[in-house]
Amino acid sequence: MIFITSRFATDSLFTFGYHRLSSQPRAGAECGNHMQTGFSFSKLVDRLASIVELSPDDLDLLARMPSSISHLGPRHHLVHRDCQPGHCHLLLQGYLCWRDLESPDGQITSIYVPGDVPDLHTIYDGRVDRELLTLGPAVVASVSHRYFREISALSSSLSRALLHLLLTDASCLRNWIVNLGSRDALTRVAHLLCEITIRLRAVGLAKDFRIPSPFTQSDLATACGISAVHANRIVQELRRSNLLQWHSKTITVTDWNGLVRLASFDPDYLRLRDYDSIEQQSAPTVAMDRIGADTLMT
Repeated sequence: MIFITSRFATDSLFTFGYHRLSSQPRAGAECGNHMQTGFSFSKLVDRLASIVELSPDDLDLLARMPSSISHLGPRHHLVHRDCQPGHCHLLLQGYLCWRDLESPDGQITSIYVPGDVPDLHTIYDGRVDRELLTLGPAVVASVSHRYFREISALSSSLSRALLHLLLTDASCLRNWIVNLGSRDALTRVAHLLCEITIRLRAVGLAKDFRIPSPFTQSDLATACGISAVHANRIVQELRRSNLLQWHSKTITVTDWNGLVRLASFDPDYLRLRDYDSIEQQSAPTVAMDRIGADTLMT
């Protein structure tokens, strides 16, 4: 056990530790002293505070979170189908996704941002029917099931927060089904970008509406159920319409209101406590050019 003492923004002095899981294969390098002290604590607090109000006692319980922190490369498998994990993965940097590798195109069925715990459901049911992978380089904390069960028993608000995470995950999956089944290709892409941007802003990221691209255009195609060629056309159309800029591995939303209108984006399914304050510092709005009818084809 390595204990670290740090002063957080709340001016409370917390002591917490993390275990190195020697029984786990280390495909990624352990962060150790290279990781900012309290980073795993702060990311989880940001995420939970976006959906419920946390008390000082809740913060104290979260500050005691034991975790093993690893740097991982792109396409790293965190959870394999049919495994029985004894811990969950808290994402600190980068993006994770659930992927069906048995489908012809390796369909992406959900995407996760820092602060998310994509396999939280394994606390209650250890069965896994998909593969959890990194989309690019990522930093991940492994947190035992026992810890999450203990804080749920000690705090009703933390128990409610974890339940809300699961409910939000289910809501996002329902929206994902609607995205693939009812929206045209252009709207699918716009809606996915709106969701990722708001989820990042909810945990204090993407404050200037600039985000690291969570995927290649090939990944975008797989997530939206379109071809890679069609995905490229969609991105070019969004650029021409002055809705966003996509340079290398960075996406900048240049007309947030226009992108929201195009996507018919309604964030209620994300269950955020204060969406208005998350959105209030909007990106510059520009006139949206007419979008070509050919891009609307699925």
